[in-house]
Amino acid sequence: MKKFLISLCLVLGIALPAFAATDMIPLDKAPNKLNDLSALQNGAKIFVNYCLNCHAAAYMRFNRLKDIGLTDKQIKDNLLFTTDKVGDTMKISMDAKQGKDWFGGNPPDLTVIARSRSGPGGTGADYIYTYLRTYYRDDTKATGWNNLAFPNVGMPHVLWELQGQRRPIYEAVEQHGHTIQVVKGWEQTTPGKMTTVEYDTAVADLVNYLQWMSEPTQNTRVQIGVWVMLFLLIFMVIAWRLNASYWKDIR
Repeated sequence: MKKFLISLCLVLGIALPAFAATDMIPLDKAPNKLNDLSALQNGAKIFVNYCLNCHAAAYMRFNRLKDIGLTDKQIKDNLLFTTDKVGDTMKISMDAKQGKDWFGGNPPDLTVIARSRSGPGGTGADYIYTYLRTYYRDDTKATGWNNLAFPNVGMPHVLWELQGQRRPIYEAVEQHGHTIQVVKGWEQTTPGKMTTVEYDTAVADLVNYLQWMSEPTQNTRVQIGVWVMLFLLIFMVIAWRLNASYWKDIR
């Protein structure tokens, strides 16, 4: 029993800091637009243009984008590099060594990132939605950027041209007898190509695409699940009546 308690404490000691790292700030709820084909198509375009340079999606093929309403020609003309084919997986030319040299670590594959980032503070979509909207300028970092959802992040703000440059506005708050700095808002230091609403919409489209990419058949799964539950409910009623009819003479 003593060994079990010690092991439990060690596990909690490892797990709790991991949760704390992802819950530095409350996560914003990501809009759910998995049934909006235009939003998914826009998210795919943003993903290819801004994410697929450093991050791969090695378990997703380009031709799977036909499930969100794109044709082979549209995929080839708008989303493929000249050497890629529609049936190829979404790989990148940068290898692990280059990623470690340039960013301090190999950029993760994004195929299932929206599922792997789920935690006690919210879904993986909520985390990514918050993460991509809480970058700010920090000249003390090598990349010149920092993030509220992922402090000391090694990834620079690849969408900065769209969002512009911002800095957080802090306010001193008393908490448990200590004074801490809490973010109360943002100051826009350099405007971006998009307004705040436009940028939030673009990030929501990208997040929904990442969520769709992590499980392209999830809408079908939900639809089938509803029919399965209805079938089981009807079958339960039939089985109940058959059981009553079978045992009626014995009772």
